[in-house]
Amino acid sequence: MFESFGSFEDRLAVSGTILGLLISTAILVLSIIIVKILIRRYITRNVQSVELQRRWIVQTRNGLILILVLGLILIWGEELRTLALSIVAIAVAFVVATKELILCVTGSILKSGAGSFNIGDRIQIKDFRGDVIDQNLLATTILEVGPGKITHQRTGRMTVIPNSLFVSEPVINESFTHDYVLHVFTVPFKREDDWKSAKTKFLESAHKHCMPFLKEAKKYMEQISRQKGLDVPSVEPRVTIQVPAAGEIHLLIRIPVKSGQRSYIEQSILSDVFVNQDFSPSEDQQASDDQPLKSD
Repeated sequence: MFESFGSFEDRLAVSGTILGLLISTAILVLSIIIVKILIRRYITRNVQSVELQRRWIVQTRNGLILILVLGLILIWGEELRTLALSIVAIAVAFVVATKELILCVTGSILKSGAGSFNIGDRIQIKDFRGDVIDQNLLATTILEVGPGKITHQRTGRMTVIPNSLFVSEPVINESFTHDYVLHVFTVPFKREDDWKSAKTKFLESAHKHCMPFLKEAKKYMEQISRQKGLDVPSVEPRVTIQVPAAGEIHLLIRIPVKSGQRSYIEQSILSDVFVNQDFSPSEDQQASDDQPLKSD
């Protein structure tokens, strides 16, 4: 009973405070109106020039409006401060609750503004890699390509990537040149293998499989270079050597291919080279390698 009586007193005190503020506001507004009427009558009666009358009336009106605004701020200052704190608290809670959604929208704006990729491009972000089939304000959908980062076969799985990743992670666009791309794959050998012959065979096979569209790919790359303001890349197939560790030789085969035929051309070259070729060391070479050195 006493608790309910106390809460009633609190509500009554709050109501009394609001009532006092409303009364003060009404007195202020009424005073401003009366002063405006009196000043207007005084100007009309005592100022002869119509232009001067209009100027004084406008200046008086603006001055009274400024006084009214300052008076309202003084009267309602404490209530406005409380309201502002409440609004800030609500805004902070809203931002915290919708942080991921805000990041997704920001990521969507970022990737659209930067032109990172389009529908149909093959992209990689973190461990996600695949062909873009859909994108909206919150997420981007890809058809996964893999397994790993060096294969080009679709796994049949769909991945939905939140756009918030595009704010903090770099995006790799493997289809930047769209119709034709420069595809690179690696073939490892041991140091004692006949990698020199393998290098020659891979270069011959790459020329054979790329020859039907080599001129078309070169023209397309020149066109892209003019549009993007880039140096024209060489589209001729090439095989380079890499030594990642002692005792290992890696052949890096780079070829121009149509964007949808990367896996097909790569497998054709590998099958063409390895189907009838054996690059393992000969028995004589193995025997010479295994023979101990003679001392003087």
